Amino acid sequence: FAVGEVKESLIILDFVMDSKVAEECIRNADDVDEATEQILLQLFDIGAIKFGNFTLKSGVQSPIYIDLRVIVSFPDLLKAIAEKMYKLVQANGVKFDVICGVPYTALPVATAMSMLHGKPMVMRRKEVKKYGTKKIIEGIFKEGQTCLVIEDLITSGMSVMETTGPLNDVG
Repeated sequence: FAVGEVKESLIILDFVMDSKVAEECIRNADDVDEATEQILLQLFDIGAIKFGNFTLKSGVQSPIYIDLRVIVSFPDLLKAIAEKMYKLVQANGVKFDVICGVPYTALPVATAMSMLHGKPMVMRRKEVKKYGTKKIIEGIFKEGQTCLVIEDLITSGMSVMETTGPLNDVG
């Protein structure tokens, strides 16, 4: 296993031998700061980083699967991930008015970021309900506001586009 590159919380893994080697590589990666290293090690410890042969939503085959659905059971880790993502956004000078997490896995991260930093949040439904308000975007926002879209992992960008489309449609 070798860490090829760490860039804006995207980890590209080149080769997987076994989990002990993987853990050692995470610990020894040169371009990973201490906070990111701790997040990676915790993800590894809770079984969120899985090795094998996986088919991703995009159809791409991968020797690694990162299952961030489990972080909802680890509030300190969820908070650390939300803080790391928020710091990356701030460090890159991104200005925004509201936050929206891509359903479903990114919703807890977006919620944590919203709560930790007092930023309003909106939510995209995967499907429009046939009752109630029948909205695809829930929450309070104004036309023309800038929305920061949070995604847990990106391979093809398909899920992000499924969220940005309806956001753009409503303003």
